[in-house]
Amino acid sequence: MVEKQLNELIKESFPSLSPGQKKVAEFIKSHMDEGALHTAYQIGKRAGVSETTVIRLAYTLGFTGFSDLQEKIRKDWLEDKHSYTKEVSATAETSDENQLFERVIEHEKSILQQLLQQIRPEELSKTIDCIIRADRVYIGGFGSSYAAAYWLFYSLRQFRENIYLSSPNGFMPEEVSELSEHSIMMVFAFPRYRKETLKLVNLAKKQKATVVAITNRQLSPVGQLADITLTTEEHIESSHNSIASVISLLEVLMAGIQKEDKDRISRRQQKLEQLYADQGLFIE
Repeated sequence: MVEKQLNELIKESFPSLSPGQKKVAEFIKSHMDEGALHTAYQIGKRAGVSETTVIRLAYTLGFTGFSDLQEKIRKDWLEDKHSYTKEVSATAETSDENQLFERVIEHEKSILQQLLQQIRPEELSKTIDCIIRADRVYIGGFGSSYAAAYWLFYSLRQFRENIYLSSPNGFMPEEVSELSEHSIMMVFAFPRYRKETLKLVNLAKKQKATVVAITNRQLSPVGQLADITLTTEEHIESSHNSIASVISLLEVLMAGIQKEDKDRISRRQQKLEQLYADQGLFIE
């Protein structure tokens, strides 16, 4: 069995943590280097809580004590540090404005490289299987997240039926109320996070639908609620989120669906091509 990373353990336990333990958890995720080296007292002081709260977090996450938790922090931190050494050097800023284009491209390359490192195949496989088996697929995205939501909506409509999409500014409760335990909701959420996203997810969970979040980090507001959370820029510090990483992740999902559900997709595309020809939609 694949050993879970600390950020996964934190995500699974996050809703049940006390306010103080949540502060410690978020501090450790954001400052793995300090968590790997500092004492429980020092971490508590930096997080604004007591040493006891840090120790209680360790027990809550399933460790035998703080030293056991810290050993896990060190292991994950060293692995991440090794994975992203090239990324940091590749994205180093330069003051030469003539190299703006090169800097942007290098930054996007580093994001995609990081995406490759953080993707967990089992989570992708689970998402692909849920999409294929679902009776309905509802896709939600508001504001700037709507662009990626529409891309997935249009692409999935080429593969199968019963695909639904929110509007950029809201959703129809009647459509969401038709979801069930056999349905899946794909929801996109990137800063600045919209309140409608949480309303949509909570309504879907009441319908017992599987919720998959595509977001920038595991502990984003929607990431904490989702059954499956796929992240795009967990370790990237940037003033905006890259659409390249989001679309690349979706391309991986689409390729997996096409591989696993090729017979139904073939029938669907033949039907659509006949419809397009009858309507004369394309210049050929």
